[in-house]
Amino acid sequence: MSIGPILHSVVGVRSSIPADAFTASALGTRREGSGVVIHDNGLVLTIGYLITEAEDVWLTTWTGRVVPAHALAYDQETGFGLVQALERLDLPAVAFGAATDAEIGESVLLADGIGQVVEANIVAKQEFAGYWEYLLDEAIFTAPAHPSWGGAALFGPDGKLLGIGSLHLRMGRAGEIFDVNMIVPIDLLPPILDDLLARGRVDKPPRPWLGAFSAESNGKVVVMSVAEGGPAAQAGLRPGDIISDVRDGEIDGLADFYRKLWASGPAGAEVPIRVVRDGRETWLRIRSADRGSFLKKPHLQ
Repeated sequence: MSIGPILHSVVGVRSSIPADAFTASALGTRREGSGVVIHDNGLVLTIGYLITEAEDVWLTTWTGRVVPAHALAYDQETGFGLVQALERLDLPAVAFGAATDAEIGESVLLADGIGQVVEANIVAKQEFAGYWEYLLDEAIFTAPAHPSWGGAALFGPDGKLLGIGSLHLRMGRAGEIFDVNMIVPIDLLPPILDDLLARGRVDKPPRPWLGAFSAESNGKVVVMSVAEGGPAAQAGLRPGDIISDVRDGEIDGLADFYRKLWASGPAGAEVPIRVVRDGRETWLRIRSADRGSFLKKPHLQ
């Protein structure tokens, strides 16, 4: 494939976050990654954690030109973020591909905003559950891994955008461990794009959020930590607790935990959770919250 014109539409993304922001301790106050132009007016798609609570955002083009930008939207369910350039980028928008049609083994390119391109292959398309109350029904996994994956653009053989880079992970297969990137599929964006542009968020009730960072171990959901001041911390959930039930339903792994949690009602609903602590069972009633209410809102520069 001809990669030159495509790479020109991938930009660097740099943001500054206030020291007192909710995500500052976990994600830092200086964040750098990439994004890709998806509209000729300078609209850039990136991964949301780069711009969450940002007070300043700057874009860097392939020529080295630095352009101020505004953190326009962040969707917690998909992980996508939108940035609007405040000056002309004069870069063409990329075309969207169909991630659902991309096949395992297919050759792809993962490109960042500083000119690094990794020729990779799709090695898996499967469910992904993240420790921060995040779930994708079918994420894309590529290898070899890109060294600068955050917000990097994944292009298919036809040069169309298949997704946005989110994570660097290690995956095991047939006794071999190798490095991969997890990609958020582009197919998740069109259904929510109009809402993000008009409101900065999707127009539906937010999911209930607990502020529990959890991992799966042999099918069990184990709490690693809790967000300071979050609902789980206020209710007394502790690191090391094993979450076994939500309401009257036993949970089977991290993804099932999230689905049962989100089915328990909108943000603000009280969620009864049974935990095993030091070999003993106890019930906690956690008053869930809208995660977005803990975050500083974007402001126009």
